[in-house]
Amino acid sequence: MTDTLHIVLDDTAMTAAGGGNILASRLIHRAHAEPGWYLYAPACALVEADRARPGTAEHLASLPGVTVLDLDLAAALAIAQQQTWATAHSQYAAQPTADRPDGAVIATTAPYRWASKPVRVLDLTP
Repeated sequence: MTDTLHIVLDDTAMTAAGGGNILASRLIHRAHAEPGWYLYAPACALVEADRARPGTAEHLASLPGVTVLDLDLAAALAIAQQQTWATAHSQYAAQPTADRPDGAVIATTAPYRWASKPVRVLDLTP
């Protein structure tokens, strides 16, 4: 049986991937090359990453191992009350779903941002 790993890239991880962060690059490679590895890019986080590093959104959206998560009605209602939509959409995407009963891990280069949140974190700080 293949182990399954679901990882949500926050905006800092997306920006890092475009900036040569080797850990982020390895995640992207594994999601493309290995069965059971899934990477998700929440749309709101993708927008913030593209603001920080123009071209990031187009690049990540073109990668076969990355699934862009739309801002659907349920997500919009869940994040509308938050201060930053990028963080809120990433947190929402990491919650358990029918497809991801154990939820997902959030990959980030800013782990302090998630210290008070009920999520699992994968620190991509080099």
